[in-house]
Amino acid sequence: MIVRPLALCLTLLLAGAAAAGDIRIKDLVEFDGVRGNDLVGYGLVVGLNGTGDGLRNSPFTEEIMANILERLGVNVSGEQFRPRNVAAVLVTASLPPFARTGSRIDVTVSAIGDAKSLLGGTLVMTPLNAADGQIYAVAQGAVIAGGASAEGDGARVVQGVPTAGAIPAGAWVEREIAFDFAAMQQLRLALRSPDFTTAERIERAVNRAFGRSVARMEDAGTVVLDIAATGARSPAHALSRVENITVEPQRKARVVVDQRAGTIVMGADVRISRVAVSQGNLTLRIDERPLAVQPNPFSPGETVVVPRTDARLEEETGTGLAELAGGTSLSEVVAGLNALGVSPRDMIDILKSIKAAGALHAEFIVR
Repeated sequence: MIVRPLALCLTLLLAGAAAAGDIRIKDLVEFDGVRGNDLVGYGLVVGLNGTGDGLRNSPFTEEIMANILERLGVNVSGEQFRPRNVAAVLVTASLPPFARTGSRIDVTVSAIGDAKSLLGGTLVMTPLNAADGQIYAVAQGAVIAGGASAEGDGARVVQGVPTAGAIPAGAWVEREIAFDFAAMQQLRLALRSPDFTTAERIERAVNRAFGRSVARMEDAGTVVLDIAATGARSPAHALSRVENITVEPQRKARVVVDQRAGTIVMGADVRISRVAVSQGNLTLRIDERPLAVQPNPFSPGETVVVPRTDARLEEETGTGLAELAGGTSLSEVVAGLNALGVSPRDMIDILKSIKAAGALHAEFIVR
């Protein structure tokens, strides 16, 4: 058996672009009040091919099925019915901003019992509630499951997740969110990644586009837009101009490492100071060679197995210290790390050591 604790496997090194470029404001901020709302409902999927809930293990499925049948005029009180073609599900959706009554939205359906698959099922009419307890949409339709399963007497094969699916445009919007957007006098632009430099650039870009002071930076994550000062006919007209203005965002220098996948992502602003690095590998080799000892012929005794273990610890000969010159660009940093001649997985340990030595000038994130 060979164990290599320091020699890691193949990885992928991803580097950010050299320049961020101009990005539209609509891709950098969220507009105050322009947001969606989450909806959730509890329903029943029928028409399954024997892959539904086992009603002995999921009594809530039997309860909701009885309620639905009674609402349809079928009396099932005291009856014993245990079909395998129904499944209890949670239905989730997102009500987009400015959704109007009669529009349709997508829904996601997920089994909550012991159903094996939702393939071929149909969701029965399910009300969808928001956080305030009000019904805002009603979902119904054929479920498109995201996997497949096959089962025999001695084996079962599952690909993907057949117990979850979606219904495109599967819900009708029945109630609108009360929000008077047209009456707003000021509108806040909330940066998705707060940064003082980016917020100041948005302020200058908006004021330059309107030719006067209409935007004001409050903090690293907020820019306030004065709707009246824009001279637009409505807040919607003002936002239609603001959201397409482009700015170059400023990002923090950041290195993100995923140790499980062996992935390294480096931003364009990552820099290192001049540093020397040495890296080596340890190899632990353990060989088991048990020896059987037999007694002499026609003599009393028994066969004894004598364990024999050969354990060796070896260290590969390296090239000594390798000097990494201070990098002034991402390409120079990557070239300096590649000059060490190690795999990107080994670079994870090297980057940790460089950061600990104070030579890596970036935020180091390990996932």
